[in-house]
Amino acid sequence: MASLRDIRRRIKSTENMQKITKAMKAVSAAKMRKAQEAVISARPYAKRIRGVMGRVASASGSVNHPLLAVREPKKVAYIIITGDRGLCGGFNSNVIKMAAKTIKGSDAEVSLITIGRKARDFFKKSGYKIDAEYIGLGDDIKYSTAREINSIIVNKYSAEEYDAVYIIFSQFVNVLVQTPVMMKLLPAEAPAEEGDDAQVRKVNYIFEPPSAKQVLAQLLPTYLENAIYQGLLESKAGEQSARMTAMENSTKSASDIIASLTLSMNRARQAAITSEISEIVGGAAALE
Repeated sequence: MASLRDIRRRIKSTENMQKITKAMKAVSAAKMRKAQEAVISARPYAKRIRGVMGRVASASGSVNHPLLAVREPKKVAYIIITGDRGLCGGFNSNVIKMAAKTIKGSDAEVSLITIGRKARDFFKKSGYKIDAEYIGLGDDIKYSTAREINSIIVNKYSAEEYDAVYIIFSQFVNVLVQTPVMMKLLPAEAPAEEGDDAQVRKVNYIFEPPSAKQVLAQLLPTYLENAIYQGLLESKAGEQSARMTAMENSTKSASDIIASLTLSMNRARQAAITSEISEIVGGAAALE
């Protein structure tokens, strides 16, 4: 059995760890609320631009555009979004597992654009080709980052360096649930519409300027930028939620450990007192 001194030291160190996890939980909760507000505010616009994209693509008919060109997927790029730091449960590992499994099952030549230190480090160690990497984006996601990433994939797809582009990220469902998802970005496809949008899809549009190709040339990059930006927002909200939950669970586990150690300490103290009493009684009996 451990000595009383060792048990007290373990209790003290666990209490110090618990203070840290409590503080990290409070910080993550504040960041999570901000990130959650950002992603919820951005979803209506993302839904609308998907609807516009679907209706315009349907109404424009067979328009030739570099971003709509379908080729045999011999060279595929994946945009993988994770966090820069750990201590957030399985948030990062779930995205990496999905990406690794998808890449492993592909016969195409794979290129990666990694966002977040965890994705960058894992796939760099695994020997994959990384065309671009982004780390240290912070808690305030900038739209300019999505625009820069979109510029890379559009240029490489138009130059036929990529035959298909996918984005893999963790979608924010609620505080307790973050689901890894994969979405196809290129070749651009008309998104499936739901509800009232599906009923107004078959509309004869008059394009101004009078070219469906020109309208799509403006709409497609905006649609792609928004899809990447939405993925960044979803991932950030999911990361902060996962970290808050992980720190809450760690704080509860620390309480359980402290309670167990305290019980062991009390038992050890009681055993020591009993031993001392036995020695005193034994000594007194020997003097009689």
